[in-house]
Amino acid sequence: MKKIFSSIALSVFGGILLTGCMQEFSPQNSTVTEEQVANAPGALSNFVSALNATMAGQFAYQPTETYVYDFGYTAFFLERDAMGSDFIAHGNNNWFSPWYEVNAQLGPGYAVCQLPWTLYYNWIKNCNTLISLTRNGSTEEAKQADGLGRAYRAMFYMDIARMYAQQSYGQNKEAITVPIVTDSTSNEATYNNPRATNERMWAFILNDLNIAEKELANYTRSDKYQMDVSVVYGLKARAYLETEQWAKAEEYAKKAQQGYTVMTADQYTNKDTGFNTPNDSWMFAVKFNQEDPNIRDNDGDSSWGSVMQLESTSGMGYASNYGGANKIDRHLYETIPSTDCRKKVFVDFAIDELPTRDAIVNALKTYAYNDSSIYASQILTSGDNSGSGVGGLSVKFRAAGGDEGRANEHVGFAVSVPLMRVEEMKLIEAEAAGRQNEARGIKLLTDFAKTRDPQYVYGKHNEAYGNTSTSAFVNEVWWQRRVELWGEGFATFDLKRLNKGIIRSYPNTNHTEGFRWNSLTANANGSYFPDWMNLYIIDTEKYNTALVNNPAPSAPTSDSPEYQW
Repeated sequence: MKKIFSSIALSVFGGILLTGCMQEFSPQNSTVTEEQVANAPGALSNFVSALNATMAGQFAYQPTETYVYDFGYTAFFLERDAMGSDFIAHGNNNWFSPWYEVNAQLGPGYAVCQLPWTLYYNWIKNCNTLISLTRNGSTEEAKQADGLGRAYRAMFYMDIARMYAQQSYGQNKEAITVPIVTDSTSNEATYNNPRATNERMWAFILNDLNIAEKELANYTRSDKYQMDVSVVYGLKARAYLETEQWAKAEEYAKKAQQGYTVMTADQYTNKDTGFNTPNDSWMFAVKFNQEDPNIRDNDGDSSWGSVMQLESTSGMGYASNYGGANKIDRHLYETIPSTDCRKKVFVDFAIDELPTRDAIVNALKTYAYNDSSIYASQILTSGDNSGSGVGGLSVKFRAAGGDEGRANEHVGFAVSVPLMRVEEMKLIEAEAAGRQNEARGIKLLTDFAKTRDPQYVYGKHNEAYGNTSTSAFVNEVWWQRRVELWGEGFATFDLKRLNKGIIRSYPNTNHTEGFRWNSLTANANGSYFPDWMNLYIIDTEKYNTALVNNPAPSAPTSDSPEYQW
């Protein structure tokens, strides 16, 4: 695949092939024409299916390479989370360390910098193609396809707008996000297409979602790997939360919950199906399949399972075997009560204090499949996370296929990953309700928290992280989100939305020396969150004369003084 010279230009007149969408396509440029779609049987349904199929399992950035961070939509969960303090992506061989370290690869001239811009605008291009073919359609199929195209487009813009915006909507409605490219944007217009303000961007997103809500009212999806109206409700709940329309956020979070149930403690910690198989709480997901390039090629190493699962005894996998595992921040872990089931999906730091290696291996059995000492031999001998021990390792995301999946990475890495869960909707409802009436919000939050910790007592998790303007209630909701949604891509979105700082430097921290930074003082714009969370736009977009870039991300030059909790 040739280096992509202009992602936005491709959003108008080209783009990646929608995998599995068409048999007839132009081999010279790998694009699909309107005439081909119009003449192909079942073309609209194939296009709809392909919207999700391109989001997981494909080397979509550079198919001729096997970059470990090039496995699709969920890779951005890890990139975003690593820039904060709750998710530690650092080790001897962790491919997501550039985002944790905020190194030069996030700036001009690097694939890491180009990756989000390229993939998101290609996904948007796929949506625009579908919308252009269906927006004037009179059949129910055409209207529903249009609705799905708009729902996906709204989701992609919702992400990318927050990844590049210099401030959140709540902080500054006039802060700039990214250029808007639609199905009607001409090639000429891309040469003078300024970044939309927060206000304009979120109005555009909500307009797409409003249309999608109407057009998908009677649509029945085949499985949770496609959107339906409940997912649209969830997206609207996210959008209204971001734009601080509390009553509407509460309304749509409540609508989105219909037909779903919060997963039980046993489901959350299940060693066979934990966060690898859709259940009644999952609203929307992606699926990695055994025949996908990310699983089939490079021994499955370039996949979500490779970097998030610790149970591969096949010798493959960055988390299990190469010292590239991810960890939870020690302070966050220590704030989780022992009665909270979610604490069980992280390895206890006390294990590192055991006197012998055999004692450590034996203690790890409680986290393992069938009482086996998962990852112990590999992790302990490779010096995971620069020798920082096993404390904080995550077993939230389990291998698929039981014993067979643990022994065979092609089976174990072929997992599903949730993109939206009803638990998120519960937390949106609680926060939105509490922003209007705190007592009502506390009641909703407490009801949810007790599904995780029957002994939960409100009021013990309200640390401010620099910004004291948010209420203790909002901080308490934020803590629940940090624990419940760890590793699911919400960390930096929440930091920016709530205008929070990060704390990596504190006594007994497990953050890597040299990257122990705190951001607890507001900058000139009143922002506590670090500037490096505002991604840099790749230089190939300079053809757009109206484009104003963010500064290239720059890491602090030394560790911060230890914060005293």
